[in-house]
Amino acid sequence: MSTTALTHPVRVLAAPGHRHDEILTPAALDFVGHLIAAFGTRRQDLMRERRRQALRLAAGSPLDFPLVTSAVRADPSWRVAPPAPGLTDRRVEITGPPERRTTVNALHSGARVWIADFTDATAPTWENIIGGQLNLLDAVERRIDFTAGDGKEYRLGEQLATIVVRPRGWHLDEEHLEYDGRPVPAALVDFGLYFFHCAQRQIDAGYGPYFCLPKLENRYEARLWNDIFVLAQELLGIPRGTVRATVLIETITAAFEMEEILHELREHSSGLSASRWDYLFSLIKTFGHRTDCLLPDRARVTMTAPFMRAYTELLVRTCHRRGAHAIGGMAAQVPGKDPDAHEAAAVTVRLDKEREAEDGFDGSWVAHPGLVPVCRAVFDGVLGDRPHQLDRTRDDVAVTAGDLLSVRRLSGPPTPDGVRTNLAVALRYFAAWLRGQGAVALHGLMADAATAEFARVQVWQWLRHRVIDRETVLRLLDEETAKLGAEYPWAPVEEARALFERTALSGELPLFFTPDAYSRHLVRHAKEGS
Repeated sequence: MSTTALTHPVRVLAAPGHRHDEILTPAALDFVGHLIAAFGTRRQDLMRERRRQALRLAAGSPLDFPLVTSAVRADPSWRVAPPAPGLTDRRVEITGPPERRTTVNALHSGARVWIADFTDATAPTWENIIGGQLNLLDAVERRIDFTAGDGKEYRLGEQLATIVVRPRGWHLDEEHLEYDGRPVPAALVDFGLYFFHCAQRQIDAGYGPYFCLPKLENRYEARLWNDIFVLAQELLGIPRGTVRATVLIETITAAFEMEEILHELREHSSGLSASRWDYLFSLIKTFGHRTDCLLPDRARVTMTAPFMRAYTELLVRTCHRRGAHAIGGMAAQVPGKDPDAHEAAAVTVRLDKEREAEDGFDGSWVAHPGLVPVCRAVFDGVLGDRPHQLDRTRDDVAVTAGDLLSVRRLSGPPTPDGVRTNLAVALRYFAAWLRGQGAVALHGLMADAATAEFARVQVWQWLRHRVIDRETVLRLLDEETAKLGAEYPWAPVEEARALFERTALSGELPLFFTPDAYSRHLVRHAKEGS
């Protein structure tokens, strides 16, 4: 890497850990520092614009497809880059945190792609973040085999999933690193450390540095990522266009700019992916003040709801029109040991994946290795020997702004069980997250930060519109807190409850639970001890 010297080098504020020096090398930190110097201010500007846009929408400004980019949408000639090595066939993708056992299981699960998730499935303790980078490096070097404490061996096979890294969102900081006296953008840490250590190694292995971009809200945030890719490739002498990125369309505003997002990233794009819980979470954050966007119990808000169908069908049409992969949403079921429960989960997943494959998706996500065969069988049945179905351009699909916002067709009051379920999910996930666990099985489903976010903002929305009363919520909260403490006496029950009260029962809705909870509970600087 040939660059000019940094005026403000990146400083590590955390205590050193086992093998951390393999990741936090001076050259790697210098690389991250150059990315921050080039793009840190622009990222701050975009976060301010997010807040301004939220205020405009809350004040009644309409949300529509941007008029200023109508020429981009109308131009039939442009396409994204062709599929990169290892990303041509994506019929089954598995996602999970980059923990050591999870990494090995995901890589030889039979899925075509593994999404190493630093954002929703990882509680961002310093050990988890740097440990995740070490696991990725070891996976790329094929030296991640290990034996667990119970004697069970985890070994890599011959056929491995393609690695795709999902960095943290733009709204998060990494407080264990400092640049110019301030915490650094977490997204640049996750991207930069992996890119520096593994990009060339992946190219040498016949693949490339591939990413999955979360929480984007508009084309300008996609443009920022594209510019980061360009500079990163230039700094390390990697050919421009080697990076590939799939964007998760998991915010309501991004759904109105799918084509623009693909256009901004087109030389580095590998498609778009759907996301259920984050998308619904974004809908409430954006329009929670509106009675026509009041959502019923979570069990009723399925992917077949009219506004969700509009979103997913538009995603497939948009992608295939531009030669990009369209990837379906995640199956969160966790197959149990009971045969009947296992078969019930498989049936649910099969029906969901059949709908996606028939709609034209090129593949889909699962959260558990046990669901890979189910998903693969469905897409095998539709694709056969073809790697994708990009030829299905879905010209029959015509989606309006009204279709994407037709939430009122699903409106309904919550049930007591619906309120209790949200409280139980949020409390239990918060307790796990505060202890450093970002993905946890709850009620037969794999829960992550997005699941908990939706649970807590939905309670906030119901309270705001007075479809439930505060006394009922507090009574149920008392009951669920007591249950959690009885089942898991070692859990940080009171901290989890306080986090829920701050983020779900306040007058103003915090946009995310993670930033404040991270600063309060997960940050450990060297002077504070581990």
